[in-house]
Amino acid sequence: MDGEPILQIADLIKEYQRLRAVDHVSFTVKAGEIAGLLGPNGAGKTTIISMILGVLEPTSGTIIISGKDIAQSRAAVMSKTNFAAVYAQAPGNLTVWQNLYIFGLLYGVADLKNKIQSSLEEFSLVPFSNVRAGVLSSGEQTRLHRAKALLNKPKLLLLDEPTASLDPSTAHNIREKIQLYGRSTSAAILWTSHNMYEVEAVCDRVLFLSHGKILLEGDPRRLPAEHGKRNLEELFIAIAREPLSLELDGD
Repeated sequence: MDGEPILQIADLIKEYQRLRAVDHVSFTVKAGEIAGLLGPNGAGKTTIISMILGVLEPTSGTIIISGKDIAQSRAAVMSKTNFAAVYAQAPGNLTVWQNLYIFGLLYGVADLKNKIQSSLEEFSLVPFSNVRAGVLSSGEQTRLHRAKALLNKPKLLLLDEPTASLDPSTAHNIREKIQLYGRSTSAAILWTSHNMYEVEAVCDRVLFLSHGKILLEGDPRRLPAEHGKRNLEELFIAIAREPLSLELDGD
């Protein structure tokens, strides 16, 4: 990848009293790149995403988005950033259309009503336009999250388990849409998932976290063999169970 850096994280630390949840993490995601942020539960993935979004304040370190430090220019950079996760539910008392309209207003989306109609069609949500989000199935809610995440055409897209609760066919379609979006807009995409098949299919590069540190980084299709593993899932299991052995292998 030779695109310009969209997301630059340098020496990021997050501490909670005596617990260091994120420990001197540094990485870059370039324009047009899909980077996978991987690791077992508790590795620090969600904490990093929360700091990128400005929801959590880092203990130290810097986060630069499109050349601007979010500590000084959060409003400016957030207008071109978006996020979707299974745990970030849309307001259940609002309809699908109302949810997209409110989020569109927050992001300052131009020609909003036409953009909403296009999103409803693209994500097969037209039949649910006037349905309250709280009564949607998990798969329908996931499609709503994807529509919301692309509504403002973000230059930085953060996706936490973006195909959770979707059947294989729908998940494949969503992956294709996100890949096409990244290629056509040169957006930088940071993708977390526990589905290693999905990660290998969509990610250009992966970063494996363990106990708040980046342990390994590389091409998901080559990295397992470099560490004596048959596939990405086997490497993930090794990192979850025996991260110190991999650190020694990598030295």
